[in-house]
Amino acid sequence: MKTKERDQTTILVLTGVLTALVTVSIMVLPIPIPMTTGYVNLGDGMIFLAVMLVGRRHGAFAGGVGAALADILLSAAAWAPWTLAIKAGMAFIVGTCLHSGGEDKSASVVSVWGIGGMALATAFMAAGYYVAESVMYGNWAAPLVGVPWNLIQGAVGTAVACALAGALKKTPAKKYFAY
Repeated sequence: MKTKERDQTTILVLTGVLTALVTVSIMVLPIPIPMTTGYVNLGDGMIFLAVMLVGRRHGAFAGGVGAALADILLSAAAWAPWTLAIKAGMAFIVGTCLHSGGEDKSASVVSVWGIGGMALATAFMAAGYYVAESVMYGNWAAPLVGVPWNLIQGAVGTAVACALAGALKKTPAKKYFAY
């Protein structure tokens, strides 16, 4: 069952819950990145899971708004607009890859389209935060320190999303998956 065929109330409720889940997953364990103002967190895994559950548009909302809200609540409000755009973009990339791959909810999460989409989204995030930090601080060399950390965060997010989606697909919650 594709997203547009599902009950809109269910999708809206799931989107709200997933937005909160993204926010909390970022705030619970922010690990500061040495020599930068950034931090590594588990939010990307929740963003990827949100896309699998509610599709690319609602997943982009949950990922972008949830991550931006976490920035605001963690006293990093200057990053919130950048985070909103970057995390929503990540979700849209993953959703587009899953949609293009013809994924259905009975398919395995660990597919070429799913993993490929998460890898592209991770590269987009690393590039996005590199540009954001370069613009904010006026230095195009120093932000290179954060790129490997962002790539690690995306890889961990991919593993977390695949593990959670794989586990959820073995429960009655599998009916909620858009992909």
